[in-house]
Amino acid sequence: MANIKSAKKRIRVIDKKTARNIRVRNHVKDAEKAFLAAVEAGNLEDAEKAFKHAEKKLMQAAAKGTYHKNTVSRKVGRFEKKLNTLK
Repeated sequence: MANIKSAKKRIRVIDKKTARNIRVRNHVKDAEKAFLAAVEAGNLEDAEKAFKHAEKKLMQAAAKGTYHKNTVSRKVGRFEKKLNTLK
């Protein structure tokens, strides 16, 4: 356990950021699963809605620094490719 006041504050800040990152990752995973399930089912309308939602969540995660922007760009590109093959 830290003894210095600034070190104690850093621990609190890290805990908050970790909790936020976990929450953001969970939202992203849920959105990805919904999109992939719609693609597997072959439902184009649901897949398009799920794609928009997943893309939004991924971009928000990149903006907050939870995911790297290139990782998000790669994932969105792969999802878009799956959506286009469904069309």
